[in-house]
Amino acid sequence: MLNYLPIYLANSLLMTVIIEAAVALLIGIRKPKDLLNVALVNIFTNPIVVFGIFITGYIFGNDIRLIATVFLELFAFLAEALIYRKTLSTKRINPFLVSLILNATSFFAGEILNRLIYQ
Repeated sequence: MLNYLPIYLANSLLMTVIIEAAVALLIGIRKPKDLLNVALVNIFTNPIVVFGIFITGYIFGNDIRLIATVFLELFAFLAEALIYRKTLSTKRINPFLVSLILNATSFFAGEILNRLIYQ
């Protein structure tokens, strides 16, 4: 199972960046600098979240994995919202709402993809 971790991390990051960039475009984030910020923020937060969830599930099982998922996703939401507040040039959309929409979309898309691919 641990042998697949690097591939799992890479796939997760790639899919997250694609999904969140697409959704960012759909909600009106169009400037290249802002789209780059969306990608860079995910390069920072996604590996931390995915690694934490993966390792927690591996070591402690699925019950604790669920709790870790909630806390790590909240970390990602808050960290990304604070970064978006400082970096996004568009002020039409609240950065916390941007973070919520992008994270919720990529989380649920990831859950669906994981169920289709890995189970």
